[in-house]
Amino acid sequence: MLKSDRVSFIQNKLNQLYPKTPTPLHHENHFQLLIAVLLSAQCTDAKVNKVTPILFNIADSASKMQSIEQEEVYNIIRPCGLAPKKSKAIIELSKILMKNYNGEVPPDMNLLEELPGVGHKTASVVVSQGFGIPAFPIDTHIHRLAQRWGLTNGKNVIQTEYDLKKIFPMTTWNRLHLQIIFYGRDFCTSRGCDGRKCEICRTCYPKRKKPFIHKKP
Repeated sequence: MLKSDRVSFIQNKLNQLYPKTPTPLHHENHFQLLIAVLLSAQCTDAKVNKVTPILFNIADSASKMQSIEQEEVYNIIRPCGLAPKKSKAIIELSKILMKNYNGEVPPDMNLLEELPGVGHKTASVVVSQGFGIPAFPIDTHIHRLAQRWGLTNGKNVIQTEYDLKKIFPMTTWNRLHLQIIFYGRDFCTSRGCDGRKCEICRTCYPKRKKPFIHKKP
């Protein structure tokens, strides 16, 4: 199957399976989304969604969060992992948002990446899911699937992001990001599929005999 055929098949299959792409992380405003995405680093969305209601019940905005003791934030978010680093970042970025942006989350990738604890992937998720700005957030799961499906041979998420943006129309990026995540969780998990078992893997590479070896990011 040619790469262009794989791209068309993958898009059609994902649109068929996931016509709607609700944001997995529960939130009620841009600030809550930013915090939820920050907490999701090396943590499942399900676990984040259990923690954030407790955190946001105490402080649901930058103005409130900046005044919370770091230890209190730490104790709440500890189940998400990396709690010392994340709790510090949450307090610090809240203070910066109040000082520089009147408490609002800026809809700008570069400005977001300047905030403590906010990397490129986190910023991409916030602008795409929060503001509807085209972006293609790439995590290790999407990186893995993109390799399995022959959409990239990149050794890191930066190259994978570049490759996926090049082959998919910009208007589909925000939806595709979530569709690939949903498919990976449902059908093409790290251990459940080795590049030969799920429908997309089998269709893209029907002659693949051995487990696919990924290039780790």
